[in-house]
Amino acid sequence: MIKKQPNMNAGAAVLFVIFSLLFFILIFRFISIQVTGEVHGQALAARAQQKYSNEKVIEATRGTIFDRKGEVVAEDTTAYTLVAILNDSVTTNKKKPKHVSDPAKTAAVLAKYIDMSESEIYKRLTKKGAWQVEFGKAGRDITNQTKRQIEEEKLPGITFLRDSKRFYPNGVFSSHLVGFVEKEENEDKKSVTTGQLGIEKTLNDELTGENGTLSFESDLWGFLLPDGEKKVTPAKDGSNVFLTIDKKIQTFVEDAVDRVDEEYKPKKIIAVVADPKTGDILAMAQRPSFHPTTREGLDNSWHNEVVETPIEPGSTMKIFTLAAAIEENKWNPNERYKSGKYKVTENSREISDHNGSGWGSITYLEGIQRSSNVAVAKLVNEKIGTEKFREYLTKFGFDEPTGIDLPNEASGTIVYRWPIEKITTSYGQGSTVTPIQMIQAATAVANDGKMMKPRVIDKIVDPNTGEIIEQDAPESVGQPISAETAKEVREVLGTVVTGEHGTGKSYAIDGYEVAGKTGTANLTANGSYLGGANDYLFSFLGMAPKDDPKLIVYVAVQQPEIDHYFKGSIPTSMIFKSVMQSSLQYLNIKPASLEKADSSPVPDITGLNAAEAKKLLESKGFEAVLIGDGSQVEDQLPKADVLALEGEKVFIRASGVMTYPDMTDWSLRDVMKLAQIADIKLNKAGSGYVTKQSLKPGIPINEGENLIVELETPLQQFEKSMKPEEESEEAEEVGG
Repeated sequence: MIKKQPNMNAGAAVLFVIFSLLFFILIFRFISIQVTGEVHGQALAARAQQKYSNEKVIEATRGTIFDRKGEVVAEDTTAYTLVAILNDSVTTNKKKPKHVSDPAKTAAVLAKYIDMSESEIYKRLTKKGAWQVEFGKAGRDITNQTKRQIEEEKLPGITFLRDSKRFYPNGVFSSHLVGFVEKEENEDKKSVTTGQLGIEKTLNDELTGENGTLSFESDLWGFLLPDGEKKVTPAKDGSNVFLTIDKKIQTFVEDAVDRVDEEYKPKKIIAVVADPKTGDILAMAQRPSFHPTTREGLDNSWHNEVVETPIEPGSTMKIFTLAAAIEENKWNPNERYKSGKYKVTENSREISDHNGSGWGSITYLEGIQRSSNVAVAKLVNEKIGTEKFREYLTKFGFDEPTGIDLPNEASGTIVYRWPIEKITTSYGQGSTVTPIQMIQAATAVANDGKMMKPRVIDKIVDPNTGEIIEQDAPESVGQPISAETAKEVREVLGTVVTGEHGTGKSYAIDGYEVAGKTGTANLTANGSYLGGANDYLFSFLGMAPKDDPKLIVYVAVQQPEIDHYFKGSIPTSMIFKSVMQSSLQYLNIKPASLEKADSSPVPDITGLNAAEAKKLLESKGFEAVLIGDGSQVEDQLPKADVLALEGEKVFIRASGVMTYPDMTDWSLRDVMKLAQIADIKLNKAGSGYVTKQSLKPGIPINEGENLIVELETPLQQFEKSMKPEEESEEAEEVGG
């Protein structure tokens, strides 16, 4: 029998005492927790709730921006970020890897779908020590379609993070007006979307909305407990915004400025279309511009030139000088004055007309048509008075910003200290204004004296209910001139386009009466005017139809690539005419010629005496074209009873020898009628109106022979007429 050692008994006794104390401490702690429900002063229920409750953010959708007709301009769409998992610890079954197991193959496949080279992708996929990698800009904003295509490739380790992005479906589309957004981190290190320019910035709070939350109880692994409580605070989506912009008209503008930008490569282009009755901005574009989704071009074009950049307006300012003279009863269109040069005071520098020498003694009407600086200088200095003229500048809104709903609006500066400055302001030199101020002032002329505040926001709408939260109504901001004055101003400006001496001939539009004024403003650098052939801001401020304008279009082109300033009207008129004509037709504004012309059936003249037939057609309002020297009508075109417009050509084929008429200025349609009735073959070169014909007027027509006609547009004819004499009196004005 083994005897127990005394030291073993002592050790056992010590252990017994220790375990007894621990047991009593645990019992005490258990009873204490049961009674108080707290641990270290904290409620156990709260700790449990904290551990097993989860809270998720329900992101609000940013409001959609629409044009005036509900076409989407900017909206939130689902996007994905491409992610590659590299760490092999996530793979538990080697037959079904969860990480990138074949970097070379994965790189080759991904290169087909994202804008990154295969070698760069491979470099990222083989990055040592990385758990996972992304692919920068190339791997962000992945569309749902591209995501599905990549998923179908079944690449191990390739996954996606869901996100939202701002999508601008029209690309470069009034980008400075609409703006763009960027994601930034706030104070809580959370990513927030913020508008950076245009409407996105102005209405950022309304567009942003408020995020919601989802709280729920879960188990250790984050799964929802069967009887767990859920608490949902719904997200409040951002409000939808409807602009005054018309997508169709904006597209006309973008296309027109693109053509000029490509052909003439100017430093800047500005184009604005407005409704003078309401002040609604229907289109606004500039070059350079940028793509709001990709930001491409933004470094060259941060400012909205229409509202943020004051310019010397040049002779477009003469519109408002003329309006002031008419309103003050100081305008006599038939009164004569000596053009050329004029001194405001004995010691002031001379004011010159743009051709340097003037045109001798001419009427004030001719002076406006020719864009004479001396004409408006004399009107202000000798008739209106400089102080009274200054009042009109204020009435027309040139002293302060318009208040348009776009950020960072600037105001021009009216320089009006010295006598010479007061006069140069009358023809747009020295003082500055913004293009949007010009648009606002022009509404008074187009809208029978009532000046309308420019606006780009029509209404703000709740996205869930469709309820209108805010409706911006058109706002009149004064009446600087009477309706009678406005009408007379438009009549005078109409002659700038149609008159024999008008500088605006190249802005005429077939079928529509245009009223407007050209402008050629000198550009400055380091405090002095530049002297290069193209160192000007060429502009035109026009409205149509003249009697009741439905649209105002302002176009400015800075330093296009031309070899003489008189050609500055070419790129400017290319934009104006294209935009104005397309927009009027889109708005179903009928051409003036069609409004005035009556259609009636063509009478049957076959068998009649040729001379009598000619008289009959003319009595019905048609233009008779007689071919053939005989006395009896053998054929006619259009045929009897066909409806034709008043003034349309009706061809009479008489007996005898047919001879070619003079086809100068005929339309192609009329030449085709001649070819049909005379049975000849027609070939054409160019488009527009006839300038040359291969078979001269008066020579006999032989059936089956070839006739060649050359055609040119009015713009081409105008440009050609300017070439022989560069300093011709039809040239655009300089410095005013």
